Amino acid sequence: MAERGCPLEAVPLPSEVRESLAELELELSEAAIFSVVRTQFKFRSGWGSDCLTNMPRTVLTAHQPSGGDITQKGYEKKRGKLLARYVPLTQGVDPSLQAETRIPGPSQATAPAPKPQKPRPSHTRDERFRSDVHTEAVQAALAKYKERKMPMPSKRRSVLTHTAVEACTPPGVPVSSRVSSKIQQLLNTLKKPKRPPLKEFFVDDLEEVLEVQQPDPNQPKPEGGQMAVLKGELLAVGSTWPPSLLATLRQWGTTQPKAPCLTALDTTGKAVYTLTYGKLWSRSLKLAYTLLNKLTSKNEPLLKPGDRVALVFPNSDPVMFTVAFYGCLLAELVPVPIEVPLTRKDAGSQQVGFLLGSCGVALALTTDACQKGLPKAQTGEVAAFKGWPPLTWLVIDGKHLAKPPKDWHPSAQDAGAGTAYIEYKTSKEGSTVGVAVSHASLLAQCQALTQACGYSEAETLTNVLDFKRDAGLWHGVLTSVMNRMHVVSIPYALMKANPLSWIQKVCAYKARAALVKSRDMHWSLLAQRGQRDVSLSSLRLLVVADGANPWSISSCDAFLNVFQARGLRPEVICPCASSPEALTVAIRRPPDLGGPPPRRAVLSMSCLSHGVIRLDAEEKLSVLTVQDVGQVMPGANVCVVKVEGTPYLCKTDEVGEICVNSSATATAYYGLLGITKNIFETVPVTAGGAPISDRPFTRTGLLGFIGPDNLVFVVGKLDGLMVVGVRRHNADDIVATALAVEPMKFVYRGRIAVFSVTVLHDDRIVLVAEQRPDAAEEDSFQWMSRVLQAIDSIHQVGVYCLALVPANTLPKAPLGGIHVSETKQRFLEGMLHPCNVLMCPHTCVTNLPKPRQKQPEVGPASMIVGNLVAGKRLAQASGRELSHLEDSDQARKLLFLPDVLRWRASTTPEHLLFLLLSAKGTVTSTTTCIQLHRKAERVAAALMEKARLTTGAHVALVYPPGVDLIAAFYGCLYCGCVPVSVRPPHPQNLATTLPTVKMIVEVSKSACVLTTQAITRLLKSKEALATVDVRTWPTILDTDDVPKKRVASIFRPPSPDMLAYLDFSVSTTGILAGVKMSHAAASALCRSIKLQCELYPSRQIAICLDPYCGLGFALWCLCSVYSGHQSVLVPPSELETNVSLWLWAVSQYKARVTFCSYSVMEMCARGLGAQTAVLRMKGVNLSCVRTCMVVAEERPRIALTQSFSKLFRDLGLPARAVSTTFGCRVNVAICLQGTAGPDPTTVYVDMRALRHDRVRLVERGSPHSLPLTESGKILPGVKVVIAHSETRGPLGDSHLGEVWVSSPHSATGYYTVYGEEGLHADHFSARLSFGDTQTVWARTGFLGFLRRTELTDASGERHDALYVVGSLDETLELRGMRYHPVDIETSVIRAHRSIAECAVFTWTNLLVVVVELDGLEQDALDLVALVTNVVLEEHHLVVGVVVIVDPGVIPINSRGEKQRMHLRDGFLADQLDPIYVAYNM
Repeated sequence: MAERGCPLEAVPLPSEVRESLAELELELSEAAIFSVVRTQFKFRSGWGSDCLTNMPRTVLTAHQPSGGDITQKGYEKKRGKLLARYVPLTQGVDPSLQAETRIPGPSQATAPAPKPQKPRPSHTRDERFRSDVHTEAVQAALAKYKERKMPMPSKRRSVLTHTAVEACTPPGVPVSSRVSSKIQQLLNTLKKPKRPPLKEFFVDDLEEVLEVQQPDPNQPKPEGGQMAVLKGELLAVGSTWPPSLLATLRQWGTTQPKAPCLTALDTTGKAVYTLTYGKLWSRSLKLAYTLLNKLTSKNEPLLKPGDRVALVFPNSDPVMFTVAFYGCLLAELVPVPIEVPLTRKDAGSQQVGFLLGSCGVALALTTDACQKGLPKAQTGEVAAFKGWPPLTWLVIDGKHLAKPPKDWHPSAQDAGAGTAYIEYKTSKEGSTVGVAVSHASLLAQCQALTQACGYSEAETLTNVLDFKRDAGLWHGVLTSVMNRMHVVSIPYALMKANPLSWIQKVCAYKARAALVKSRDMHWSLLAQRGQRDVSLSSLRLLVVADGANPWSISSCDAFLNVFQARGLRPEVICPCASSPEALTVAIRRPPDLGGPPPRRAVLSMSCLSHGVIRLDAEEKLSVLTVQDVGQVMPGANVCVVKVEGTPYLCKTDEVGEICVNSSATATAYYGLLGITKNIFETVPVTAGGAPISDRPFTRTGLLGFIGPDNLVFVVGKLDGLMVVGVRRHNADDIVATALAVEPMKFVYRGRIAVFSVTVLHDDRIVLVAEQRPDAAEEDSFQWMSRVLQAIDSIHQVGVYCLALVPANTLPKAPLGGIHVSETKQRFLEGMLHPCNVLMCPHTCVTNLPKPRQKQPEVGPASMIVGNLVAGKRLAQASGRELSHLEDSDQARKLLFLPDVLRWRASTTPEHLLFLLLSAKGTVTSTTTCIQLHRKAERVAAALMEKARLTTGAHVALVYPPGVDLIAAFYGCLYCGCVPVSVRPPHPQNLATTLPTVKMIVEVSKSACVLTTQAITRLLKSKEALATVDVRTWPTILDTDDVPKKRVASIFRPPSPDMLAYLDFSVSTTGILAGVKMSHAAASALCRSIKLQCELYPSRQIAICLDPYCGLGFALWCLCSVYSGHQSVLVPPSELETNVSLWLWAVSQYKARVTFCSYSVMEMCARGLGAQTAVLRMKGVNLSCVRTCMVVAEERPRIALTQSFSKLFRDLGLPARAVSTTFGCRVNVAICLQGTAGPDPTTVYVDMRALRHDRVRLVERGSPHSLPLTESGKILPGVKVVIAHSETRGPLGDSHLGEVWVSSPHSATGYYTVYGEEGLHADHFSARLSFGDTQTVWARTGFLGFLRRTELTDASGERHDALYVVGSLDETLELRGMRYHPVDIETSVIRAHRSIAECAVFTWTNLLVVVVELDGLEQDALDLVALVTNVVLEEHHLVVGVVVIVDPGVIPINSRGEKQRMHLRDGFLADQLDPIYVAYNM
């Protein structure tokens, strides 16, 4: 470092110029800050214990004053004039640049090795503030981005106070839709790639390998020689040092009993009590005696030497704390000071519980007043805190202590290796550990501090810090007693009320030393105007405890600038660096104690991120100015080692972790041997691997380097280190950049947390800040966008998430400040409740796997060899043959369903076919064969006479679920008309349901509508008029009271291929289409189901399905008539009023076979899961069920079917009863489990392979495994083959492809009004491109695979299982891979307990995730980051838009399937009324 040159120091300024500058700074600062200070005092949030540690390099450079009499411009002008003559030209810097930024730059490293500049006289300091550099840097960085606007998130009006919807609409985009215009903008921002693409290596298409960021060959590398160990001055060992701290206490207590030891102040600044050395000695003795002799448990002493005792004292009571601390030392007990828990669930108190438990603490000492304030249990005892061990509480006020006998003396006097006290430390992850300090270390620390700070007897020290730990304890409780000093302790509450109090006390007590943090200096600056009588001339030492923070330099500079005129000498300011493990690491000495002149370095932030030190005068935008923290402590050796891996010594120009070897460091993490060894017993080695010393070093957790004059420089802490890609960034630096973007208006300075979360194997930066209550929504959003741009420009790193939370909601550390680890925990658990979120995964996630390139397919000739494809069996399978199983004569006679019904009406007229149940479980109607036949005849007569329909006319049946629908269906067949079943409109929701009815009636070219009286009225009502033109309905026939007429003759189709009925349905992709079912197909379908389910006239089955399309329609209207079994009909709508109706019916009628939909199953699982005992008492017994089949057109939902089976196992439901069916438009029943045959099998496939259209079977529980269950058995007469969806070639066993089906009951084609059959002709008449090219197949549009199992079916053959993976139309093509929405949705639903449902779709190249929030609206924004994280982690996809909506917004059809395309249309038309829409940049 030294040979690279040191920054030039500035020319000293005359005192009158300094005065004028100070006045000018204050004038500007007050303009901007006065209003803030008022707020800060009102809100506790403004007072963070580290609110200054996160400051830009100067505090008082305001950006846009909100009031006052000077503007930024005027200030710049005046300041420029004042300084013009004194700013020296820096070597190698263009004068025009120099004038513009006005910072003394470092010497350039252009010459091979310029000599270090001669240090300037020690009595001057560089007065210039440094944060104007950072602010200018930020403003310049932002100027580059002015053109790019980001889309602002949308909030529901109820969630906002201010909204600005069209705030960011780009030119040329119609503002008709908020959402779609924003998506357009988002696309515009994504069009320009952010960074050059990384080097990508080849990805095997089964393994999605994450990118490993390749190091940049041009990145800076350290060039210096290996550093040497730095040795501190010798510790002056002599007879003057006392043998131990307790011996000193005894000496002062007996020889100087009246000397003041500690003065405590109240919140008004009045001295309430002064503890003398005599009192401290006598009260500590009393406490030691009481602890050792008066506390018993079962006649045994409660405590023995070496036991740990918790000290629970408020920050306002230093006197009692000091007595307790020394009392414990005298009793040979180990004090463990902790914070006072304010509530049972205090932030971090659980971790403190872990600390107390691991230290074996059973006793807590406290004061009367403090104990009264602790939360109490019912008994009046102190409440048990979450995670704490059971504690005995002892109040140590004088009246509770026993006086020791005259001859009693404590035995503790030694200064050995035993533990003296334990200080708590919270790690980056939030865990709390106890750092054990031995008696010997404690003594050595006091001696080293005495020597380094030149403390002498009877000096006065004012202490603003927490006296329970860290420098506040070392200086203000321990070293002060060793030197018989008088400590004036300033409580935190007083500093909040009067930030100037510590300066007033220095003045009042003529204190020689003061102990502060940079934030205390900052706040006193804001409050000092008008305090002319303040003088700091008595101070010889101002210890800045957080001097190791890179941003403390601004406070030191600003403070000196203002107070030099009030007697403060520049050399008095002494920044120091410390850590819980190494105690004090380094401290700057005043010149009279032999300290060299102070130094500072202007470092390139870019080089720092690579761990290299380069002085930088060129790149003004991204530099970090740091000051030294002085010399190494007396008696210590210091070196700098590499942060990761083996502790090799760093080179002289390399940043590493500072390590200390000294007798004054802590000794261990109490009770944690493993991590103790890594931290406290590090052996640094040279590049050759040789240890540099036989004594171990302690790692300090501080990152830095050794500069000129052997001064220590600290550039950050390991706890705040975030490694993104190959570069390291410091949390404090990022905070400072954020604060340089006009923070005053939007957020609180000291209330910002920056941390990293691991997503996709890399650290991602998250920034959380408290938003001011008066900040407008749009302004805050603009501020957030600018912060992102500033950080990106200055640190060259993307921020993953920026969140603003309401004021005063972030968890606080004990002395203000933010509890960062707790904040991180809340973020990860979705408990942060932000009011504004901006996610930017596109810019910062650069290690996604390479997008897949589609491989050219292998040609047919090389693949097909007999029945093998590429060495595998052809993926084809079939159900049982039909011809062997059916009495062919009977089948020929009864080819048509009308014939079957007439035959049954004549042979078994009174046989019951249908029972319809109401919500109460009562039978509302029953129908026998003869009744159904007669009703059908009456309907047929009405159609021919009233409607005058001819053969082949289409008739819409608009009925509620019931027997009327079945009768109307057969009535149509009896007169040769073609029925079309249509779901009736919903009376409460005509606006959305009636247009669908009208559309089906029109598209199907229905000449007549058959319906009930009630629905007829509804179709012609005023409400209907508002939605559709009621005059355009075809003839509407009400069948409630058709005359009792018979038809002359029942129509018999001339050919089996004649159209029997049209089956209209809306697919999950939102397409309405009708398929044509011939008479032959209808009969074949019934025959297959009859054989598979063993249906005979003596059987009863229960059906809980809608009767409007697909298999539901077939089971309601066709199967009972064909097979003669009795159907118990349970309309699913009745379950809304009585959720147990279906299960009760199954039990009551002892149904062997039952059918339901997923929505019915879900309703039962949710509504009855906890009521199985009640149902059992009501006599519900499901042991009769052989098979319960879920009718679906999708991948089987394993989680739901398994949980249903488990829930109702108690009601006797057999474990293997539940199964699924599979059908689709082209063939409504391809697979049905039926009553015989092997049980359905489940396999686990690799989800990553599925994205590449491959099936790779894996073990259960292996990473990325996805369970798939067989979709039931293939029906008799059905053949299935798996074909490639593009080349149409057959595929092999266990290959993913499109499921093709050949069966007598496939539909014959689409019926569309536009006659677009040609478009979909291949759906019904496809042929394989090679192999068996003769068979005609129907394409299902579903992806799946066949796999031969080890099981055997009824014929003794090995069983072939069909696994359906998902609809081809619904798959998402992203990054060259195929994703199934259900897989992403499953991950998202698992992300947070308040996500009730989820649906995903794509819009252009963006993935949109819609989640239903089952919780409070203010929790909505928590979900944005969790959803983004889980989709990145599990699917390697970046979510473009997250939409949070109310429960029930995602449309679901009658089968329980999500209508994702309807949802997409609703989103783009802005009809969802979302709670929040987040656009991930």
